[in-house]
Parts: sequence; structure tokens; C-alpha cells
Amino acid sequence: MRELFFSSPEGRILAVGLALTALMLLAFGVGWRLHPDGVFPYAIMTGLNLIIGREAGMTFGYARGFSHAQVVPLNILIETIQVLVVYPLFVLSTRHLIQLKGLQRFFVRMQHAAESGGGAVRHFGIAGLFVFVFVPFWMTGPVVGAIIGFLIGLRPWVNLLVVLVSTYIAIAIWGLLLNELSDWAAEVNRFAPFALVLAIVLIAIALHLLHRHRK
Repeated sequence: MRELFFSSPEGRILAVGLALTALMLLAFGVGWRLHPDGVFPYAIMTGLNLIIGREAGMTFGYARGFSHAQVVPLNILIETIQVLVVYPLFVLSTRHLIQLKGLQRFFVRMQHAAESGGGAVRHFGIAGLFVFVFVPFWMTGPVVGAIIGFLIGLRPWVNLLVVLVSTYIAIAIWGLLLNELSDWAAEVNRFAPFALVLAIVLIAIALHLLHRHRK
């Protein structure tokens, strides 16, 4: 079983994702010991991206006065890690190579989201998957996109390439838009960019509650 796990493409993808996760946590740990005040905003940006989404995380970074060089690479790393960890875990779980009872409900939600949005993607193939990940609608992120790619039968490395390239382009464009929006808000009031972050968080929570109510 162990040999089958590590010989599979998803097993190797997961190993890369876990290695990146460990390096990121190590960097945060070292930074926290050496300069906690400087690392704290990056930790908040990371948490907002993971919990709410890139819109909240990146908006917070620009509200703090960070440049594109500080905001974009971190968010690219965060979303790359999400894909490289969650996607292979989902695939390995469906193949019963690993059992993660604590994540089963999460995987079921991800599969439902992927199945509900996978019809058009299946029709258009790789181009449909690229657009699905790129367009910023609810539950159209890179993780769901990667799961759709698996469900429609794309090879793992093709799936990853399409999803990650689309994600990186989307993050770069979001960076340009959110930076301009944050600068405009700062001209109104110096606290307005943070109010914008709060508004994005509240909208995301409202959409989540609406989605659960419809379910």
C-alpha cells in the first residue's frame, strides 16, 4: 500500500505540497522569533486567504501598504499549497489509499461543488477548466477546479498545469484591481481600506450562509 501510495502521481504531488507547507511554516516560525511585528500582517493575510479567499487576503495586504512584490507571491504560494495538498488528498481518499475520517465531510462538499460546476467544464475540456478557475465566482477556486479536472479525467500533471496557470494569472489581475481599489479607498479615509476588508469578509460569510440555506 505504501509503495502504491508513493508511486502514484497524486502521492508525489502530495509530498511536494507537504514539503512546501513545512517550509512555509518554518519561515513563519523563524520570522516570528526574529521579528514578530513584521510577520504578523503576513500571518493575517495568509489566514484570510485560507478562510475567506484571496480577495480578503490580498485586500488586507494592500490595506497594510504592501507592494505587489509582497502580496502576490505569498498568495500564489498559499493557493499553490492548497491545490498540492487538498487535491491529491481527495484523489487518494476516493481511491481508498488513505482514510481521513475527519476530512470526509469537507471532501463531500468539495465533490458536490465540483459536480455542480463541472457540466460546462466537461463540455469545453481544458479551456472550460481554465475559465472556471479564472472567473471569480463562489466556489470556483483552484481546489474545486482541480477536483473537477480529476472528475473529467484529465491527467494529474495536465490538471495541475491548467489550474495553477489560471490561478496565477487570476491572482496577478486581482492584485492590480485590489491595489487600485485600496488606493482609492485610502484617499477617502485612511481606515477605509480596512473597512473594505471587513466588507469582503461579511459578503463572503453572507454568501456562505446563503449557500448553506439553499442546500
